[in-house]
Amino acid sequence: MSADLDAYRGAVIDDINIDGCRLLAVGINPGLWTAKVGARDGLTDDDLALLADAGLGFTNVVARATARAGELGADEIRDGGRILEDKVARQRRRPGGPEIVMVAGIGAFRTAFGSTGPDGRKVVVGKQQREIGGAETWVVPNPSGLNAHETVDSLARAYREVWERLD
Repeated sequence: MSADLDAYRGAVIDDINIDGCRLLAVGINPGLWTAKVGARDGLTDDDLALLADAGLGFTNVVARATARAGELGADEIRDGGRILEDKVARQRRRPGGPEIVMVAGIGAFRTAFGSTGPDGRKVVVGKQQREIGGAETWVVPNPSGLNAHETVDSLARAYREVWERLD
């Protein structure tokens, strides 16, 4: 890794369009490249307006940038899960809070929120029995290149299923 990217280790990335979103997409945590280029800085006002009009918001379980999600400890991910739970609950108390929370990455979801659902069954990709902050919750595959068994088509199907729930 270049020293240039390493300088962004630990940077905190702001949420995007979380106020009033219908669908809140949640990543594990930002990468160093995201921290360097600034996820929000790469979006024009028109881009942000388009996302807001579509009802899309973006956040992470952990806001701290790392080279790999594997650098996060389980305690940090669980703490991030509690923060996410509170963040969504606060947003839902306002008009137009998230109807659906979509978490990308089953491993992160299991660490943050538990490996089994309320019925004792193992958490799998798809709609969850457990809600986050009172919002319907879905787990979708992580689009990371490290998740090699997923294809563009399988990712698109999983994400489309969640999007279609809004309509």
